[in-house]
Amino acid sequence: MAYTAEISRTNPSCFLFVIDQSGSMSDNYVSVGKPKSEALADVINRMLQQLVIKCAKSEGVRDYYHVGVLGYGANGVKPAFGGALSNKKLVPISEIADNPARIEERTKKVSDGAGGLVDTSIKFPIWFDPTASGGTPMTEAFKQANSIIEDWLSSNPHCFPPVVIHITDGESTDGDPTQEMNRLTRQSSNDGNVILFNLHTNARSTNAISFPGPETTLPDQYAEKLFNGASSLPSFMRNVAAHEFGLSLSDGAKAFVLNGDIDLIITAIEIGTRPSLQLR
Repeated sequence: MAYTAEISRTNPSCFLFVIDQSGSMSDNYVSVGKPKSEALADVINRMLQQLVIKCAKSEGVRDYYHVGVLGYGANGVKPAFGGALSNKKLVPISEIADNPARIEERTKKVSDGAGGLVDTSIKFPIWFDPTASGGTPMTEAFKQANSIIEDWLSSNPHCFPPVVIHITDGESTDGDPTQEMNRLTRQSSNDGNVILFNLHTNARSTNAISFPGPETTLPDQYAEKLFNGASSLPSFMRNVAAHEFGLSLSDGAKAFVLNGDIDLIITAIEIGTRPSLQLR
């Protein structure tokens, strides 16, 4: 069966986040009153921190994963890490642990032990900063993602297949990305094909659709392109969706969200990063 390879230091896997940084990402999510770009940056930084924690052992952080973030917008397409990791495409998780661009003090509400909540200060590492300007060169973003994943697979042919998580709120402004999406999902290790999540987000989350099957009616051609380009969810991800998030998904459910608010995008990312359960 595919998607069963154990992930180890000698056989790591990778995650690649591809993030829309166009001007419309400055619109506020209604539910949180924060620009989409800022809310998603918080999500990505928190996910990086969680991956570091999952890979941490007594002797240090084990390199079970290499992780990259590509941003696309006014400045074209480029790696989006800040600080010492700038311009790096895929980075071992131990190197991510050692090189946040900075550490911020954030306030978090925690239980006071008596049924209430109190504010407490926490340290929040930042690797990826929000940006929102310009157009949406999605086709070029997928082209560069293909190059990164192709290089990874040539060096790691036996790996648990890479997961690419693409988040956008708009249509491509540099042509039809279908060919590049299809090229990406045809790439494979000997354990299975690359898994592509296409997550479309919306400030107001009207008429949201999540992980639909092939019988779903979509509102327009653009949504259909993202739906068709996304991978079918492997069975282990559907099981995660069911057991951890209470979602009953069909066998043909796609790794696709339309008009998702920030909470739905977080759920999709949580499902997409579950290869971390395969760690050895």
